[in-house]
Amino acid sequence: MYCTQCGFKLDDGDVFCAKCGKATRADAPPRAQSERRRLVRPVEDRKIAGVCAGFARYLDVDPVLVRVLWLVLALTAGVGFIAYIVAWIVMPKEESLPPAAFTERASTEG
Repeated sequence: MYCTQCGFKLDDGDVFCAKCGKATRADAPPRAQSERRRLVRPVEDRKIAGVCAGFARYLDVDPVLVRVLWLVLALTAGVGFIAYIVAWIVMPKEESLPPAAFTERASTEG
Protein backbone atom coordinates (compact mmCIF):
# COMPACT_ATOMS: atom_id res chain seq x y z
CA MET A 1 0.00 0.00 0.00
CA TYR A 2 1.23 3.54 -0.78
CA CYS A 3 0.49 6.93 0.77
CA THR A 4 -2.03 8.88 -1.30
CA GLN A 5 -0.30 12.18 -0.53
CA CYS A 6 3.42 11.48 -1.01
CA GLY A 7 3.58 7.99 -2.54
CA PHE A 8 5.71 6.50 0.28
CA LYS A 9 5.44 2.70 0.62
CA LEU A 10 3.46 1.81 3.76
CA ASP A 11 3.29 -1.37 5.81
CA ASP A 12 -0.09 -2.99 6.36
CA GLY A 13 -0.34 -1.91 10.03
CA ASP A 14 0.64 1.73 9.52
CA VAL A 15 -1.90 4.26 10.76
CA PHE A 16 0.11 7.31 9.60
CA CYS A 17 2.59 7.77 6.78
CA ALA A 18 6.16 7.76 8.12
CA LYS A 19 7.25 10.35 5.56
CA CYS A 20 4.49 13.00 5.47
CA GLY A 21 2.33 12.11 8.51
CA LYS A 22 -0.98 11.75 6.63
CA ALA A 23 -3.51 9.37 8.18
CA THR A 24 -3.83 6.15 6.17
CA ARG A 25 -7.15 5.04 7.66
CA ALA A 26 -10.40 6.83 8.44
CA ASP A 27 -10.41 5.52 12.03
CA ALA A 28 -6.96 6.93 12.80
CA PRO A 29 -6.73 8.88 16.07
CA PRO A 30 -6.23 12.65 15.79
CA ARG A 31 -2.61 13.77 15.72
CA ALA A 32 -1.41 15.87 18.61
CA GLN A 33 -0.60 19.41 17.51
CA SER A 34 2.65 20.69 18.93
CA GLU A 35 2.33 24.11 20.48
CA ARG A 36 4.79 26.38 18.77
CA ARG A 37 6.46 28.81 21.14
CA ARG A 38 6.60 32.41 20.02
CA LEU A 39 8.81 35.21 21.25
CA VAL A 40 6.28 37.82 22.35
CA ARG A 41 6.01 40.51 25.01
CA PRO A 42 3.44 39.28 27.56
CA VAL A 43 0.64 41.50 28.77
CA GLU A 44 1.05 40.38 32.40
CA ASP A 45 4.23 39.61 34.38
CA ARG A 46 6.14 42.56 32.95
CA LYS A 47 8.06 45.36 34.61
CA ILE A 48 8.80 47.88 31.84
CA ALA A 49 7.87 46.58 28.39
CA GLY A 50 7.83 42.81 28.88
CA VAL A 51 10.99 42.09 26.91
CA CYS A 52 12.75 40.16 29.68
CA ALA A 53 9.53 38.33 30.62
CA GLY A 54 9.06 37.36 26.97
CA PHE A 55 12.60 36.01 26.67
CA ALA A 56 12.20 34.15 29.99
CA ARG A 57 8.96 32.56 28.84
CA TYR A 58 10.49 31.62 25.47
CA LEU A 59 13.59 30.09 27.08
CA ASP A 60 11.56 28.57 29.95
CA VAL A 61 13.66 30.17 32.69
CA ASP A 62 12.95 32.46 35.63
CA PRO A 63 12.22 36.07 34.54
CA VAL A 64 14.36 37.44 37.40
CA LEU A 65 17.39 35.63 35.99
CA VAL A 66 16.84 37.16 32.57
CA ARG A 67 16.37 40.62 34.09
CA VAL A 68 19.60 40.35 36.09
CA LEU A 69 21.58 39.09 33.10
CA TRP A 70 20.16 41.86 30.90
CA LEU A 71 21.05 44.49 33.52
CA VAL A 72 24.62 43.16 33.82
CA LEU A 73 24.93 43.24 30.03
CA ALA A 74 23.60 46.78 29.95
CA LEU A 75 25.91 48.09 32.67
CA THR A 76 29.10 46.35 31.53
CA ALA A 77 28.93 46.48 27.74
CA GLY A 78 26.37 49.21 27.21
CA VAL A 79 24.79 47.17 24.45
CA GLY A 80 21.97 46.00 26.70
CA PHE A 81 20.15 49.33 26.58
CA ILE A 82 20.14 49.43 22.79
CA ALA A 83 19.25 45.74 22.55
CA TYR A 84 16.33 46.25 24.95
CA ILE A 85 14.93 49.12 22.90
CA VAL A 86 15.33 47.16 19.66
CA ALA A 87 13.65 44.11 21.21
CA TRP A 88 10.84 46.35 22.52
CA ILE A 89 10.19 47.58 18.99
CA VAL A 90 10.64 44.25 17.19
CA MET A 91 8.90 41.81 19.56
CA PRO A 92 5.13 41.69 19.00
CA LYS A 93 2.80 42.13 21.93
CA GLU A 94 1.02 38.99 23.11
CA GLU A 95 -2.57 38.77 21.90
CA SER A 96 -4.99 38.93 24.78
CA LEU A 97 -8.73 38.53 25.05
CA PRO A 98 -10.71 41.71 24.49
CA PRO A 99 -12.47 42.97 27.67
CA ALA A 100 -15.92 41.88 26.41
CA ALA A 101 -14.74 38.32 25.74
CA PHE A 102 -13.09 38.18 29.15
CA THR A 103 -16.28 39.18 30.99
CA GLU A 104 -18.35 36.70 28.95
CA ARG A 105 -15.91 33.89 29.76
CA ALA A 106 -15.80 34.83 33.45
CA SER A 107 -19.61 34.90 33.70
CA THR A 108 -19.97 31.45 32.13
CA GLU A 109 -17.29 29.91 34.39
CA GLY A 110 -18.57 31.27 37.69
